This record gives sequence, C-alpha cells and structure tokens, in this order.
Amino acid sequence: MLKMKAMNKHDSKKRKSNLMNVLLSKSSKVKTIPIFFAAPGSLGKDLEALTKQQRAWLQDTGWKSDKGSISILPGTDGLVGGVVLGLGGIRDKAEMALLIGQLARSIPAGAYHFHEDPPDAELSAISWLMGGYYYDRYSDRHGRLVRHLRLPEGVDKDNVMRIVNGMVLGRDLINTPPNDLGPAELSAAAQHIADQHGAEFKEIVGDDLLRENYPLIHAVGRASDRPPRLIELRWGESHHPKVTLVGKGITFDTGGLNLKPGNSMALMKKDMGGAATVLALAMMIMSADLPVCLHVLVPTADNNVGRDAFRPSDVIASRQGMSVEIGNTDAEGRLVLADALAKGDEDEPELMICIATLTGAARVALGVEVPPFYVDNDDIAQALYQVSLETRDPLWRMPFWKPYDAQLASKIADVNHITDSGFGGSITAGLFLKRFVTKATDFIFLDIYGWVPQDRPGKPRGGEPQSARALFEFLKNRYGKRQA
Repeated sequence: MLKMKAMNKHDSKKRKSNLMNVLLSKSSKVKTIPIFFAAPGSLGKDLEALTKQQRAWLQDTGWKSDKGSISILPGTDGLVGGVVLGLGGIRDKAEMALLIGQLARSIPAGAYHFHEDPPDAELSAISWLMGGYYYDRYSDRHGRLVRHLRLPEGVDKDNVMRIVNGMVLGRDLINTPPNDLGPAELSAAAQHIADQHGAEFKEIVGDDLLRENYPLIHAVGRASDRPPRLIELRWGESHHPKVTLVGKGITFDTGGLNLKPGNSMALMKKDMGGAATVLALAMMIMSADLPVCLHVLVPTADNNVGRDAFRPSDVIASRQGMSVEIGNTDAEGRLVLADALAKGDEDEPELMICIATLTGAARVALGVEVPPFYVDNDDIAQALYQVSLETRDPLWRMPFWKPYDAQLASKIADVNHITDSGFGGSITAGLFLKRFVTKATDFIFLDIYGWVPQDRPGKPRGGEPQSARALFEFLKNRYGKRQA
C-alpha cells in the first residue's frame, strides 16, 4: 500500500497488502490442493486424476464445464480435495489464463497448485494475484481469506511480482477517493516510488508554476484550495535511450465553469487514471532495471469552480509559446498535458508516451475495455498491438487524422483546445496534444478509461491502470536486450 498523508480516521488503521492471494515458490513444502481444467462436456481425460468419488460428485451435482464454472471437490478427510474450472469453448491460451482470475475469489482459503500447468503460466499467475485484489482501506468486510498458489514451472516470480505490484499501485491510486487523494497526496505517492528506486524527484507547486512557465497547469488548478503542481521523476543513465512518460493527474474534475451534471461527476476520482498508469509503468520499468533514461511528468490539479476559475473564451499562453483559446473548461486534461508534454519534449526523447482518461468519445468508439492508442510509426503500432493481445491488456490503433486538425482553428489565438464538431473527439484531442511534441522521435498517446465497471476474471470492479502491462512488455521487447 501507498504511504500517503493521513487525511481522516481511516488512515490510522494498520495497512495491509490489498492482495488476498499469494504465490508459493516451487520448492515450498506446503501441501497443496490440485486445480483441474475441464473442456466442454468433458468428464473424461481432462479429469482422469480425479478419484471415483470425485467424478461421481461432478455427475451427481450436475456440474457442467461451461466457461468459468467452478466445482469444489470433496476430499477423503472431509476437507477440500480439489477444484475444477470449466473452460467452456475457450481455445485461446491468454483467455484461459485470465479465467484463472475467477478462482481468486471463488474457492476456499488454502494452498493450491495446477494439476497441469496452464498454457500461459505467467499470465495465469498474474491473473491469480490480480483477481484477489480488494480495495479495503475503508472497510474490512471482505475478510482476509488467503489463497496460495504454487508457482507454475517456468515462471519468473520476480517479473510477475513487479507487474502485479505496479498494477496494485495503479489500482490503489485510482480507487482512493478525492478527499484522500489530491495533488499533494499524488505527489507523495510519486516521491515514495522515487525513493524506493533511487530516482530523482522534483515538484513545482502553486504560483511557482507561473514563475517556471507552466501557465496552463496553473490555470486549470488555480480555483482549488489544493494547489496544482507538476511532478517530475528522473531515473537511469543519461547515455541510455530517453523514454518520457506523461500522465494526466486531475484528482477531481467538476468540469469547472462548464459544470458536469451529477451523474457525469460521480466517477471523476478516476480522472487521474493516466497519472496512476504512468506511475505503475514507471515502477515496473525501474524494478526491472530496463536500460532506459526515464523521465516521468505528472501534471496534477483539481478542476474546481471558484472565483478564480478559468473561463470559456479565455486565451492562455502555453509553455511552448502557443496561445490557446479555451473552448470548454471541462476539457481541462489536454491543457495540463500540453505544458507537461512541452517540458518533456525539450529533452528530445527517443520515445514519448502520454496516457490520459481524456475523452468520452473514445468510449463511444471502442467501449470501456479497449482503449485507443495513436502513433505515426507503423512498426511501433504493430508491436504494441501484438503485445496487447499477448498480455490481454487490449489496445486498438486509431489515427492522428491530419485533416481534422483544422477543426482546432481559433480566430483570436494560435489554437482552440476543442472543436465545434461533435465527432472524432478522441482524434482531435490527440491532434491537440501532438502540437506540443515536435522534438521527440516517436509519440504515443493512449486515451484510457481507467475503470472496470463490472467484475471480470482477474479484474475486480474499480480502478484499472489500462495499458500498463502492454506498455511494459513493449518496452522490455524494445529496450531490454540492449547493452547497459
């Protein structure tokens, strides 16, 4: 769990890991219970290792091997003798692995092993752990049922744990309500990560943003009594390839003077999901000691209503020098990102990645499970799409469609940050951001949702740092084999 400033009575509670499940080493002497897999309609060879009594149990209870169906098998001593997981018609290895996350909350406490190693053993271990995640900062109602899993053969436990720890960090940050996670607390979490991994930490707070030339970040956050800030981490050797991560950190978005209706405001604690994902990814990168020169930038603010709130039709200078006409104060995320992207671009990185919960248009186009990503480099696009399939952290490429850029024209400023059109909103948001990246060799923008609306195997309802696992695998493939 994160070390964050105490804000209310709940913070005095002794904090525990939010992972209810644990991995046992292959050499552990703990006695474990077997987990079996069954294909459709199969009580044959898939379950040959079952006792006669256990097979009779399945038949007498009418159990079917439908996708995700679970049967708890009796043992001869009156305890649990095994677990059977139905695979339904699944043939895809990664989908089978994710289904294992369904066991994480559905079987009795105890220690288990796979009777036969699943096709994607590493993803199965990740799913086992992530399926057992609970956010229990404010309530202990979930209890502390712990389910141990003996590590499958061929799995790198260190790699599994660095991925899972990063994902838990991201989930915890997104799930924390805004009264306990403002810009200062997000900054404290980033500093804790920096301290853990020997990274350099810096922040610019409040009116210092104006003195340091971050006028857009300041404008968005100035109406709040919790000052805006720019969080910055640097890690790695300067001679390694420069990789810059930029994440949107709006810790609560009222919409500003273009106030959101109540039903649209209910989930706005997740509007810092881009920042949470960037910090989760940075944690994975540093833990793996990838040979990159890492630069992390998180512009963070509350977008509040107040006497000092910025207004529709204001014209505000940006760090880059471009003047920006404000079309709608509820499109604040791209404003804070613009200044942060301009800062990151000054280092001329080999790769710049921007992650944000930016537009509803992305959800209309692709739904909540598949975030779009934008990049001009076809090789990067193909590689990132491929690892998103392998990791089951799905992404879909969308275009930086240049003809739409004209829709951002302003009659009195260099650019308007939104368009008058009701169409292509995620694309035009990406095009706006791209204007502030002129020196980076390649730029990737991801428009994530950052939330799981309903429980799914390995993905409990709540915050989700979408794209973090796929991007980590992509960066490992791209940089992990280079000489340090």
